[in-house]
Amino acid sequence: MKLFLKRSKYIVLMAICLVVNKGFSQEVNLPNPSPKQTIIQDFGLSKIELTYSRPGAKGRKMIGHVEPYGSVWRTGANAPTKIKFHSPVDIMGNPVDSGEYVLYTIPNKKTWTVIINQGLENWGSDGYDMGKDICRAEIPVVSDTDFVETFTCQFVNVKPESIDLRLSWENWKVSIPIKTDVRSTLRQQLEVSLKSSKPRYWHAAQYYYEYEANYEKALDMINGAISAGEAKGLKPYWYYHYKARILKDMNRDEDAIEAANISTKLAEEHGNRNNYLVLNKELIESIKSSK
Repeated sequence: MKLFLKRSKYIVLMAICLVVNKGFSQEVNLPNPSPKQTIIQDFGLSKIELTYSRPGAKGRKMIGHVEPYGSVWRTGANAPTKIKFHSPVDIMGNPVDSGEYVLYTIPNKKTWTVIINQGLENWGSDGYDMGKDICRAEIPVVSDTDFVETFTCQFVNVKPESIDLRLSWENWKVSIPIKTDVRSTLRQQLEVSLKSSKPRYWHAAQYYYEYEANYEKALDMINGAISAGEAKGLKPYWYYHYKARILKDMNRDEDAIEAANISTKLAEEHGNRNNYLVLNKELIESIKSSK
């Protein structure tokens, strides 16, 4: 009996030790001190992807001290920041083809050197090879009174053919201007569409008005859109408002007011009593106030 009890105690103790040891042997996962972030931004007719790690200042002076002036920086932490263009772009006069690249920077007090490089296999700034640079650009540094604790990249000032990649940290920010060409592609698409059995008059009106400022052509296209819409039984109040905008820029004020009034009437009949009523009212008031 005593022998059985001793063996039972031994078995229990061994089981406890196994459980304890198993608990201690498990991996401990701590939060990443420089968490990774991926940003995907629609731009032009495609998109841009940016992947980077976000270090925190944590009471330290980073740029100019921990990350010294005049040295190549990975533009973040851990692996260097990677940027992927899904169509060709232009960075301050430097053409960059579609593809994935590393975004390096060289910080200085007044300007930063921005580098697009092919060293995708590099870690940090180790292995950086100037011979693999695709382009370099000098960007001014802007001081900011608002302190940014965590290094931040974001796309701002997003327009059809231009965008800024803004880097912010501590009390500074750097904005990298990026451009793309959508006009030639759109022009080719529209030329094909306008010769087809289903021409895209609405898209053509927007293109000629907003991209080329060709108001006569835009007016022809919006009239085509209105005719096509009304033939389908629509009440295209949005087309008439757009026509009013075009006519206003052509200095055809009376015609613009007439188109805006038609837009308001059709919007009311359709049940849209908010947006376009306000837009048409503001357009008519701006015409009258300018006289």
